[in-house]
Amino acid sequence: MSDFYSFRVKGIDGVHDMLAPLRGSVALVVNVASQCGYTPQYAGLERMYRELKGQRFTVIGFPCNQFGQQEPGAEADIMRFCTINYNVTFPLSAKVDVNGANRHPLYQWLTAQENGFPGDLQWNFEKFLVDRHGKVIGRYPSGTKPEDNGLLQEIAQAL
Repeated sequence: MSDFYSFRVKGIDGVHDMLAPLRGSVALVVNVASQCGYTPQYAGLERMYRELKGQRFTVIGFPCNQFGQQEPGAEADIMRFCTINYNVTFPLSAKVDVNGANRHPLYQWLTAQENGFPGDLQWNFEKFLVDRHGKVIGRYPSGTKPEDNGLLQEIAQAL
């Protein structure tokens, strides 16, 4: 695959290709978990999504249970948690692996050397910024909050 939006990713709601309708958007891609110390970032991610979605910006959450088993629930449980606790309206995928032998092909691509941001993810809420053409233009560690000025500046430049 040559760009982010070419990958087929199943949505948490069962949609078989959740990325295709988002083509042409700037995307902040985040591996998420419901029982993590970084889980409160959902609030900032949702705020960012609501403020910028009119400019063809999206946040996309990828639930993952690989770090401390902090996303143990089924898709319905994850969606319920996100809706009740953080009123999440941005797109979420079905659960994926982001590292290891069963790493989702999208995450194989995101972390590939040729895309400029190689290496395994270290924890939940690691972020990748993808431009309108589906190219990775930034990678941010888990501790980078959605309100971080550096992240916001890079998003603004991509928009």
